[in-house]
Amino acid sequence: MKEYKLIVRISNPKILIVDDLPENIEIIRQILEDSDNSGYDFFIANNGIKALELLEKVSPDLILLDVMMPGMNGFEVAKRVKADPKTRLIPIIMITALESREDRIKGLEAGVDDFITKPVNIIELRARVKNLIKLRESINELEQAEQVIFSLARAVEAKDKYTEGHCGRLSTMAEALGRKLQLSEQDLKILNRGGILHDIGKISIPDSILLKNGPLTPEEFEEIKMHPEMGERICAPLKTLQPVIPAIKYHQERWDGSGYPEGLKGDQIPLHARIIGIVDIFDALTSDRPYRKAMSEENAYEIIKEETTEGKWDPDIVDAFLEMMSSYRNKQIMV
Repeated sequence: MKEYKLIVRISNPKILIVDDLPENIEIIRQILEDSDNSGYDFFIANNGIKALELLEKVSPDLILLDVMMPGMNGFEVAKRVKADPKTRLIPIIMITALESREDRIKGLEAGVDDFITKPVNIIELRARVKNLIKLRESINELEQAEQVIFSLARAVEAKDKYTEGHCGRLSTMAEALGRKLQLSEQDLKILNRGGILHDIGKISIPDSILLKNGPLTPEEFEEIKMHPEMGERICAPLKTLQPVIPAIKYHQERWDGSGYPEGLKGDQIPLHARIIGIVDIFDALTSDRPYRKAMSEENAYEIIKEETTEGKWDPDIVDAFLEMMSSYRNKQIMV
């Protein structure tokens, strides 16, 4: 196969061409290099296995994928790309001589985003590549914006040595409790993200209050109570975080209506917020704080049970939580 010398610039979109025939690769590359949208960086794989290996190293913005290749065909490559959370958002154009409806359906089921039929139409190829590169750029911008918000959440946590690791523990525990409750994968993703982001609004709280070594005054507590709504405001601009916002905004609500910010009761409180509320209080009770030492898990369970009897927590979720923790503890003992 002809070797191509690549001059990679960070700003250039990266295109991975996967085809077992060098002449096909050369045609595609030449068409795109001669277009008005030149400035692409090309990466070449002559079979499916090499494509997947290169994918991990390159992280392309677009994949141009042949179907009929020795070993692993294009359908299988597409399935593997779309099954991996790290690569599933990379758009794929399948370039194929197969024209049957069944083959197109098979491609769509594998996760292919677009099709081009051989022999390749020059204008069509350039237009479809341009459109999907734009789409990928938009996705990258969203991912970067999300990462900024997640970094803010971790920055809040890092302010206080006593809360270090709190968001990670909460995220893991909330997702585990969601599994115990047999929630959907989408619900589990919300719980995972909600656990990380639930306290992001505390970035607006002065350190003198957030890190105070002692009880808060009523006025200081009123400022603390603003953090769920501030978290909502921080995350609201991103559509991808819309499903997580109720968990962020309402995780301090209580089953009896004694919580904040809106004093919701019972089933008025979103399920994700109820789950995060339970694991949040458990982690708080079993972690050191400036004004007290961590209590034992057994004492924390007793407090949660008592507060559930008083009406503060959803009893069904508490039962599932206690059962989950008991099962986990028994597994540790057995090991």
